[in-house]
Formats: sequence, C-alpha cells, structure tokens
Amino acid sequence: MKLKTIARCIALIGISAGSSGWVLAQEKPADAPQRIEITGSSIKRIAVEGAVPIEIITRKQLEAAGIVTAEQFIANLNINGNGSDNLASNADVTSGAQRGNNGASSANLRGQGSDSTLVLLNGRRVATHGMKGSAVDLNSIPMAAVERIEVLKDGASAIYGTDAIGGVINFILRKNYSGLEAQAFTDVTQQGGGNIKRVSVVGGFGDLDKDNYNVLLTATHSENDALRGDQRDFVNTFQPNRGLSVDTRGTPNATIFATSLANTILSNKSNNGPVFPGTTQVMNAINVLNLPGGAGCNSVDGMAAYDAKLWDVASSKYACAWDTGRAAVLQQPVKNDNFVGRATFKIGTHQLFAEAVGSQVEVSKRFSPNQVSPGTNFPASSFYPSTGAAYNSVFNAIVAVFPSIEANRGAPIAYRWRCMECGNREITTKTEAGRLQFGADGQIGKWDYRVGVSRAYSESESKLGTGYNYTVALANALGTGIINPFLKAGEKQTQAAIDLINSTSAAGVTLYGGKTTLTQADAALSGEVWQLPAGAVMAAVGMDLRKEEYAFNGDARVSNARPAILNAPFDDANALPNVSRDIRAVYAEVLVPVLKTLEVTVAGRQDHYSGFGSTFNPKVAFRYTPTDSLLFRGSYNTGFRAPSFNQLFNGVTDSPYAGKDLVDPATCPTLKVDSTKPGCTSVTPNTLTGGKSNLGPETAKQGTVGVVWAPSTNFSANADIWEIRKENTIMSIDLTTMLQNYELFKAQFIRDGSGNLAFIDQRWVNAGSSLTRGVEVGAKANGAVWRGKWTAGIDGSYLLEKKSRPMANAPYGASEVGRFTFTGDLGLKWKHTAFVTYTEGNWTGMLTQIYRAGYKDQVLPGVQSGLVTPPDYNPDVKAYTIYNMSVTYTGIKSLTLTAGLKNIFNTDPPFAITYDSNTGAGSSWEPRVADPRGRSFTLLANYKFK
Repeated sequence: MKLKTIARCIALIGISAGSSGWVLAQEKPADAPQRIEITGSSIKRIAVEGAVPIEIITRKQLEAAGIVTAEQFIANLNINGNGSDNLASNADVTSGAQRGNNGASSANLRGQGSDSTLVLLNGRRVATHGMKGSAVDLNSIPMAAVERIEVLKDGASAIYGTDAIGGVINFILRKNYSGLEAQAFTDVTQQGGGNIKRVSVVGGFGDLDKDNYNVLLTATHSENDALRGDQRDFVNTFQPNRGLSVDTRGTPNATIFATSLANTILSNKSNNGPVFPGTTQVMNAINVLNLPGGAGCNSVDGMAAYDAKLWDVASSKYACAWDTGRAAVLQQPVKNDNFVGRATFKIGTHQLFAEAVGSQVEVSKRFSPNQVSPGTNFPASSFYPSTGAAYNSVFNAIVAVFPSIEANRGAPIAYRWRCMECGNREITTKTEAGRLQFGADGQIGKWDYRVGVSRAYSESESKLGTGYNYTVALANALGTGIINPFLKAGEKQTQAAIDLINSTSAAGVTLYGGKTTLTQADAALSGEVWQLPAGAVMAAVGMDLRKEEYAFNGDARVSNARPAILNAPFDDANALPNVSRDIRAVYAEVLVPVLKTLEVTVAGRQDHYSGFGSTFNPKVAFRYTPTDSLLFRGSYNTGFRAPSFNQLFNGVTDSPYAGKDLVDPATCPTLKVDSTKPGCTSVTPNTLTGGKSNLGPETAKQGTVGVVWAPSTNFSANADIWEIRKENTIMSIDLTTMLQNYELFKAQFIRDGSGNLAFIDQRWVNAGSSLTRGVEVGAKANGAVWRGKWTAGIDGSYLLEKKSRPMANAPYGASEVGRFTFTGDLGLKWKHTAFVTYTEGNWTGMLTQIYRAGYKDQVLPGVQSGLVTPPDYNPDVKAYTIYNMSVTYTGIKSLTLTAGLKNIFNTDPPFAITYDSNTGAGSSWEPRVADPRGRSFTLLANYKFK
C-alpha cells in the first residue's frame, strides 16, 4: 500500500491528528485533492502532509455524541486540562482573580491554562471575554454553524503569536451551503434539573462552483437550565466521618462570636471569649443549639455541628455550620442566541467574502445566602437590641454553661448569621459579542494568498439579583430588633421582619462591566519556491497587525452615589477607563523535502508589542516515513503569552488581613499562632494586590515526538510524547507559599521603621516556572461484520509529570500528578475515551466510555496535623467512569433522528473533599472532573427542506 494512500486515510479518520474517539466513520476522499490550510501552518497543502498532531472533529460526530455546546465539547476532550475554567467550577464564591469568570467558560489545552490556549474562529482571532479580557468565552462560539473543529496539540506561537502555548482550537464554520434545514435538540436529566435544549436553522443559496456566489445564514437559540446542589444526593458537605465538613459558621440560627467589638457578651476589654469550666480553652464561637442540652445544630435544616477537630479550631467546639454546597448551582443557567451571516463571491481563482458573527449570552450565577458578621460594616448598634425578644433566652443558654459571662448581661450579642430570607445570592452576566470580517483568498499563478480585515468585540455586564442588601440599611434593620437571627426549627420571621429585609434589597443594581475590542488586518502568501530531487520546497510569509483594547468600570454606578452593598464584589480599585496596545508581527514558514521519506518544516515569528517590546519564536518540525506503514514526527518550538491588561494595569488594593491566624514568619518558624511562644502572636498586616506595568511575557519551550503505525486501512495506532517548560510565569503568589518560603520572598514582607510586619506584597510578578510532560496515545480499527461495518478506537492522555515552583531560584515542588490542588489544573494521570460504532443500512449505533483517573484527595487541617482520624477516611478519590450510547436513523426522507442515553448507569461523581476555606466554596464533588447531571436522555431531529 502506498504511503500517501495510508496517510490520507489516517488523516481523514483523525489518526494523523492523534487518534480520536469522536470519529464515527471514514469519510470518502475527494477525487481531486486540493491544497488546504491546516491549523498550525500557513502553507496550503494536501492534508496528509502535516507533521504535528491535529485532531479533527466533525459536526456529525458532535451530534452523535449529543454535544451541542463548546463547553460540553471541551469537557470531553482528553487533552484539555481539568482547570477551574468551566461554569460549574465558578458557581460559588470565588476569589478576586476568578471574579472575571462570571458567565465565561474557557479551554485549557494540556493544562496550561485558559490564557495559554488560543481559540480561533475560521482561522482568525476573536475578542476575548469582555469581563476578564484574557481568554475567549466558548459560550460565544456559534456551535450550530460549526462544520468541524481542528485541535492542534502543539505550540504554535511561531505562526499565531501569543497564547498558543498549550495548543490551538480552531472552530471552522460551514461554507458554500445551499438549502434549508432546521434542527431541534433536547437533553433531559432523569433526576431533574440541568436540562439542555437547542433549536437552530441554517439556510443558504447559490453554489460557488456553478453560480460563483453563496450566501449562508444561521440562527440558534439554546438554553441550559440550572441544576441546584439540593437536587443531587451526592452533594453533602457534612461528612466528617470521611474527612469533610464545612468551614463556615454563618448559620440560619446565628452563631455568637467573640470579636474586636468591645463589651459584647463573649468579649470585653479584658478577654477574648469565655473559658469552658475546668479547662483553659477560650471559646470564641458558640451556637446555643450546640451547647450541652441544646436542640442540636441539625435541628435546623441544612445545619450541623461545626467540626472543630477537623478544622483544628478548638475555640469553635460549640459552634454550628451550614452546608453551603446545597445552595450552590452545579450547572449555571445559560441562555444563548447567536447568528452567522456569510456572503462569498467567486471571481476566477479568487473568492471574496463578508462575514458577520454575533452572540448574546446570559448566565445567572447563584450561590449561598449572604452572612452578616460583626465588624466595621455592622457596629455594635446592629446587634443590640437586634436580638429583640430572643435576647434573654440566648444569653441564659450561654451563661448556664459559661457562668463567667454573667457580668456582660445587657451587652450586645455579636453573631454571624446566614440571612436565608435574603435569598441565594445571584449575579446575572450578559455578554454580547460579535465580529465583522472582510477577506479574500485565492491563487495568483502558483501562489496561494489570504488577506482579511476584521473588528471584533465582547461586552459584558453583571447585575446583582437576589441575596444582596444595602449594608447600612440592613445594619439599621437589624438594630430594630424586629428581625430574629436566632430562629429555631419550625419558627419563621414575622411578616414585618420579611418586609424590612426586602426593603434593604439591592437587586437590579449593575455590578460592573467590561469590553474588549480587537481590530485586525492580516495577509499570508504561500506556494512552491523551487524543486528539489525529493519534491517541491514550499514557503509561506505573512503579517499580522492588531489593536487590542480593554475597558472595565469596576462599579457601574456614578461615583457620588455608591452606597455599600454587603459582600457585593465591586472591583473599583481595578477600574480601567480604556487601555490598548498595538501588535505588529511578521512570520515565515518553509517546508523542505530533504529526502523522499523526510521533510522538515522551519518557521519563525517576530511580534512587537507596544508596552514591553519584541519577542521572536521559532519552530522546527519533521515528518519521516521510513516505510509505507510507519510515520515518525516531531517538533520543537518556543512560545509566549503576553500579560493581560488586568495584570499590567490593575490598581493596587490595600486590604487589612482580617483573620487572627497569621504570624510573622521571621519570628515564628512554626507558622502557628501561640501567644505563649515569643514571636508567635497574631499579626494583622495589610496585603497589597494588583497589577504591575513592568511585567514581561511568559515564555515557553516545548517539544513533541511521535509515531503513527498504519499497517493496513483497517488498523492504525499513534503515540506522541510532549513536554512544555514555562518560565517567567505571571502569578500572584498565594500567602501560604510565601509564608512557607519566607527566605525566598523576604522582599515581599514589608516592615515599618520598628521592624514590625506592615505589608505583604502579593501583586502580579514574573516569577514562577512549571514543567509538564505527557503522552497521548490512540488506536483505531474497522471492519465488516454481518451486513454492516464496525469501527472501534481509543484516545488517551497520560500525564507523566507536572510540577511548578514559585520562583526560578527555588526548587521544584512535589509532583502535582494525581494530587489535589486548590487552583489551576488538576493533574489527572490518565484520561481516555473509548468507542465502538456499528452501521448497517439506515442505522448507526455508538457506545462510548469516558474515563478519568482518581487522585490524592484534599486533606483538611485536623487530619493533616493528626489531630483526628475520621473512621471512613480514604485519601484517594476514586476514578470516574461513565458510558454513553446513541442510535442514529436516516430512513425517513429528509429527516435524521439521533436518540441517546448519557451516563447509562447513572454514576454519581466520586466523593471528593473539595472545599476552599478562603472563600467558603466547595462541596463533596469535584467540578473540574465530573458531570453532576447524572443519567440523561437526548433526542436530536434534523430536517432538510426541499
């Protein structure tokens, strides 16, 4: 068998692009192969001539798998990392760095982060999400109009410039379509919640080959319904027997606190809380339900005893906690409308086109009700006589156990209260995105050319829904005593109290908004340069001019009318009225057939950014075919990621450290507060966060070496080993890392004239580096049986190494492969998709297995220190395996029906201790790995009108 024939077959079934579990059937090659441009190269060529792994997924394959959104596609892509880039991972309280993810979902190839994955639409850039400004929102991709998706599993800065470190995803839309078809899709869960539906229509007229023109129009509306935590039994944060419990003491029946407010019942000028009789243990958090003889925390729905041993907080032995996980939204509700309009005209060997793409996406983020806590926003007047008639019963219950507080009778009761009547917090984000593009491509002699100009934008705005209240108004309302924060089981607020709470609501207030704009002009020319004995030398040259703009208001209200709203994540310190940068780039690529069996490709790109200067990135790749059935390939390249506007220009935020658990690492090597040890008393320095205008780009060196074996048209297999080394990583180093590596970060601990710790600088810096290495493997076979044809295959990704360090002069940390990490990518050792299909006549069936390996679980403080060993504790999270199936029928004229069953065995996500004590987010499953929807039924109907 000739190599070209084998290679062509391999390319068409997705193997030269890396084996793909998406492929259902081999497509027939065209009678006269034409040169096309493949993602990752500017040289137009026959598809079989590529030297880097590219996975190609067609529209039919997506439909057969019941995938109608880009986020679903990414979740099923094995080389995509397991980062906090999807809507489920950002459905609860998030830290400042993730606030811009409201309503956004991003790609994360090879675990390098969404900022290091380049997303293209028809081979050209689109605007990044208007809120965050640093990654493309996949919700804006018009999936109903997508013809195929090309996933480049290699770095591509030598061709595309910034962001293409982890790889490139190119969504290619339908072209030259003539006719009219409508499609309806539904995906309904068995257990309720999280349903998905989509309707679309595609119309076109004219044929480029016959009429010399074509006009294409598509329109789509889709909706993802919300899936709440209380709709799934596996969501339960109160499982202390397995090592998980919630670290929040903001409860529907309020927990009383000792605070810095002078003369509250648990604290006065001489103490920090009562001491339990017969001990020396100070108690600074008490809930009357959890006191000896009390009704018990679990007497109120959603509450349970605070696990003081699990969190190693002995002073909260008698506190209660509330399950925030049940209030989270496991799948955020999304409404998406998009359209595509394209007109193409053919003049000889030239095609001219105009294309408009637009979308409107609305996402509602809903999570736990707000909690009221004592402090500067809620002075003592808010807590007395806020307890009203409940005051005596609450005080008497506490004084019965702690007689020493009798002297404080009549003082305010400072508490932390979960305002259930305020409702779940909700932030609704609406994003409008669009791109208008004009271009031309064709041939001049033996040369292929491509030119285009475009302008794209993405504009987002977030509004507050329920759950947010004006701070002063709520504080005054609490001070009236009408609202009772100490309701017991079966008790409800009075109508007067509910009316008072509702009168303080801030629903409808615009939180903030942002907009990105991308103006671009590009041109490329490729063709044969000269002939060598082994074949034609081919080359391409190109240029790219871009202007990137970003604006973010931080607080959309007028500056003199901004009353405080409790815990609303306004971000005025990072407001950017309008910032921009200009990029000029030139690139070249040369393919040299050194031997009949060996070709080498060399490419390089020079980018100049206004602001930090120039960067040059080369790439070299080879393709070697020693026999007709064997192909070796490999590449080496460098890459870069330009710093985002936020990282460059965000203002500096000076925030006081609010906790009482921080010590000066210079004087307390144990890093634990202990007033009996010199130098280990609690300190409260201010922390500095924000941007730095002198940041440089992140840089990367990466390589891939692989082999494809295709002994026949019935079998092929592939394996590619790859490595990415990133340097100068832009990061805001977390406080724990800085404390544990004090000598490395000594300069970031800023002291006053007396040597006392005054500030900790956590602003963005070019400091870190990382090493990631893995193997991607696959195999595919096909044949005939009975009267039909079968196809089977597997596509897998094995992570060999993943480690990082906070600074270049620090040693690498422990391997992150198969180990829980709070942020970034969760490095699963092995992931695969296996499939089998069978086609006979008008019927096609498919069975798919999706597998995600387990990993070492998160460990809460009490278990980590050995204070407690939960009886059912397992340090390992189990592997996650689900099976999907679908059947397609084409026996009715003009109609195609596909019915599917996802998660056949209704497998729950495996138990995982996923809890972030810094934000209060988390529950008993890992949204970076598993799908919480459970078993669902899908039906797709596609009708082509005559």
